Amino acid sequence: MKTTSNSFVVANSNKCIGCKACEVACFAVHNGNNNVVATVGTVTTPIISRLNVIRAEGYAMPVQCRQCEDAPCANVCPVGAIKQENSIIVVDEKACIGCKTCLMACPVGAIDLLPQYNNGEEVIQINLMEDGEDGLKEKVKSVAYKCDLCRENGKPVCVNACPQKVLTLVTPEKEKKARNKAAALSLLETVKNYK
Repeated sequence: MKTTSNSFVVANSNKCIGCKACEVACFAVHNGNNNVVATVGTVTTPIISRLNVIRAEGYAMPVQCRQCEDAPCANVCPVGAIKQENSIIVVDEKACIGCKTCLMACPVGAIDLLPQYNNGEEVIQINLMEDGEDGLKEKVKSVAYKCDLCRENGKPVCVNACPQKVLTLVTPEKEKKARNKAAALSLLETVKNYK
């Protein structure tokens, strides 16, 4: 029986300035999987982040996976490409068929379906063609991308990359203990006043 809840990253929208430093940091750490060194002026692939900063009039807010305990995205994946590993919900990009079911099931909009890259090159779908400006062309494979808490790095890089300290890695058990302690201390102060 599992006794701990999945950790996840939350954002304080009151402090976010929409700079997207978190997105760039996310891309940099995950782009290493494409064997391409990301430096200014050398990035040849689109910046694919596993979180998205939503900007609108009057606010900005990073949106990323909540690492759901009963993950709707994993529950609906017809090929089992999304699963939990070491308390993190991950996408096996090689197994993903790009069906978009996870994208529709995610309650927080934390999944994107974007082109897959390998060694800096787009991965081409086998035997699939699409209409292009110059006639038929090979179709690029699209796969699901979502936050994996930088599992290969050991900790989410977006948290440290944020200049405004908007992002926090939350461990539910620690958060609950801290809130219980604060509530107990508050109650203790209240009881002291009735003596």
